[in-house]
Amino acid sequence: MITVVGTGTGAPLDAAALDAVRTAGLVVGARRHIDAAQVPPGTARVVLGPLAPALDAIEEQLVKAEGAAGGGVVVLASGDPGFFGIVRALAERFGSAALDVRPGVSSVATAFARVGLPWNDAVVVSAHGRDPRTAVNACRAHPKVAVLTGPGSGPAELGAELTRRADTRTLVVASRLGDPEREHIERVTPAEAAGRDWGSAVSVVLCLDEERALAPVRTVAGPRLSPTRWALDEDEFTHRDSMITKFEVRALALARLGPRTGDLVWDIGAGSGSVAVECARFGAAVVAVEKTADGVERVRANAAAHGVDVRAVHGAAPTVLSDLSDPDAVFIGGGGRELPAIVTACARRARRTVVVAMAAIDRVPAVRAALSGAGYDCDGVLLQSSRLAPLPGEVSRLAATNPVFLVWGTRPSSSLPDALSDSLSEGEVQ
Repeated sequence: MITVVGTGTGAPLDAAALDAVRTAGLVVGARRHIDAAQVPPGTARVVLGPLAPALDAIEEQLVKAEGAAGGGVVVLASGDPGFFGIVRALAERFGSAALDVRPGVSSVATAFARVGLPWNDAVVVSAHGRDPRTAVNACRAHPKVAVLTGPGSGPAELGAELTRRADTRTLVVASRLGDPEREHIERVTPAEAAGRDWGSAVSVVLCLDEERALAPVRTVAGPRLSPTRWALDEDEFTHRDSMITKFEVRALALARLGPRTGDLVWDIGAGSGSVAVECARFGAAVVAVEKTADGVERVRANAAAHGVDVRAVHGAAPTVLSDLSDPDAVFIGGGGRELPAIVTACARRARRTVVVAMAAIDRVPAVRAALSGAGYDCDGVLLQSSRLAPLPGEVSRLAATNPVFLVWGTRPSSSLPDALSDSLSEGEVQ
């Protein structure tokens, strides 16, 4: 049996945990955990560094224990070891039935307690040992995010990326949680965080839109659920002279874009921002690029009306794109003669897919060539629908909408890791 003890954020081990340590044949944990656990002098111990050697040592000890040649294994971990912690690695290697998990209070729960906020509606992201872009995009898109940090993915890196957005966030940096003498909680702007060396003592970073930190009462924990409806009617957006992506086109575009929490989506030639808003409703961070000043204001108004964060950028593609972070998916709904150049620029930087909507058949070959030339698998359809329209006498006719070509390119196989995949974090390192 492997007893996994979560030490919480600095709380002493209880009597049952100390008994498990005293009878163990092997104790595994960070040096500070082992030092604090009163491990008997003759007990074997492994100080956690690379995980593979520790797992091998645990397996060897379990074999000894089966032959009555040694005691069991105790693994000491910070916080709740089942919350982005070592329980995953142990369960994958030895099976869940071999584990006796005794959780402590996670650093996330402790940090929110310190600032007096509930966290059932928070998005929790691990940036330890991962590309920090998922955490950054979650912070851009959601008003309450907890980020489990690691080397190269701490407050400075988060702050540097978040200073690029138009709206502000507050970063709450919680260091040495549970240490009665050195625990420190500090509120800073992203720019202030970017200019500091935070060292290795940071436990967790909270990213807050303080005006929306207290969300309405919910019954399901985590980020808000995916919308019950999408491909919203045009009259649910402010737009100019019907210059808006029609809902039939938007429905298929969203299916090909696949927006989700942790993604960054560009909406190029955003117009009213209907596609941008719909992607944000699915939890993605969104940048809407629009060349007209009144269009930018419409994008912001529509985002506010639907309660989502969309960063509206005033400028013309492809020039303005150089200042933006690389996207996961791109929707292009405008471009005129510049369309092939815009598609090429977006295809070079998109991690997953580029979707292009256009009315002119003459532009389809150039768009397909740009996507194929960038190494994408390319496909497309002509969408032409007829909507029911009322006639006198309580009857209906079919009113045809303008045909629209939707062309998309998808990277055939990406070597980039899934941004939302789980890995090891809190339990091993804090």
